[in-house]
Amino acid sequence: MDKKTYYETSKKMESVGVDPAYVMGWQTGFMHSPKLEEQRVTDAYDAGYNDGLQGKTDGFSSWTKQ
Repeated sequence: MDKKTYYETSKKMESVGVDPAYVMGWQTGFMHSPKLEEQRVTDAYDAGYNDGLQGKTDGFSSWTKQ
């Protein structure tokens, strides 16, 4: 895990108002941690988790709250 990428991407997502569920999912996936329980997973969390697993740092734009 690249700590600098983790920190900078998390900070950027939070500063532009990305859905907190997406951010949590991305952080969890990026760290390769287990997913939340099935009943607590939302679409935003799932998308973030998958992007984090893949190491994507630019897939959050559609999850920014307007």
